[in-house]
Amino acid sequence: MKNSLTGGLVMLNEMKDKLPPSEKKIAGFILDQPHEAIHCTATQLGELSSTSSAAVIRLCKSLGLKGLQELKLRISGDLQKKPEARYRDIQPGEASDSIVEKMTNNSLQAIKETTELVDYRTLSKAVEVLKQAEKIHFFGVGASGIIAQDAQQKFLRMNKATSAFTDLHNAAMNIANVKENDVVFGISFSGETFETAKIMEIAKRKGAKTISLTRYGQSSVTAYADIPLYISASREIPAPFRSGATSSRLAQLHMIDILFVNLVTEQWDDASDYFHEITDVMDVLKGKNSRAKSAKS
Repeated sequence: MKNSLTGGLVMLNEMKDKLPPSEKKIAGFILDQPHEAIHCTATQLGELSSTSSAAVIRLCKSLGLKGLQELKLRISGDLQKKPEARYRDIQPGEASDSIVEKMTNNSLQAIKETTELVDYRTLSKAVEVLKQAEKIHFFGVGASGIIAQDAQQKFLRMNKATSAFTDLHNAAMNIANVKENDVVFGISFSGETFETAKIMEIAKRKGAKTISLTRYGQSSVTAYADIPLYISASREIPAPFRSGATSSRLAQLHMIDILFVNLVTEQWDDASDYFHEITDVMDVLKGKNSRAKSAKS
């Protein structure tokens, strides 16, 4: 199953502040001079960044890549992107037409870069775990709580026992008796939300399957995840309007949609039956004859 041949620069941007000193120096050199870096061996990169070839190999492992060749391939793909495919900061007092253009561009980039970070083997594992789950418990705080509620609304359509919580105490009571076939799905943009990490820790200790959805890289939340899924929104972090969680929210919703549609296509016949039943009930609520009754008449 193929993985993306872009996203190397995204990974480095996301991880650079979390890396050990030697790996951080290499990441900095590659980000500053990507055109030169893609032609270097591990030894040359180590020399140019005043580190070592061993540190280069460790960096690739920290990024979750097979080796330097994969990193260089991804960076090469990044360098072939159109120049306009970049995030653009919004300044105080900016005109409305400019805000519309930049917000649209930034949202599209968050979704595209999130797609570049998808590991298809990991995605397949997540879909299979959700497919086999007896119960799915989504948890998030603040803006991530809205994503959890959206996920619950979607997966209910697959006739799954699904819950969504944004309060630590209620969530803890809900997962106190989770079993091995249950899934606890923690959502946190930063990956460092205390409540989400705690819920994941409890779920892990109870033996449930755990899935996380965070920004790229290791974090307190991913530490307790059997299956970590990632989004990209590195440019949003230092922006002056970060408190509103804009592009990251769309990227999170995009990943939930990807999971849901994958699950639906794997269980197409069952999904069709579930959707038809839902349509019948909604028709009754709207005062219409159900589809089933109409077919009989």
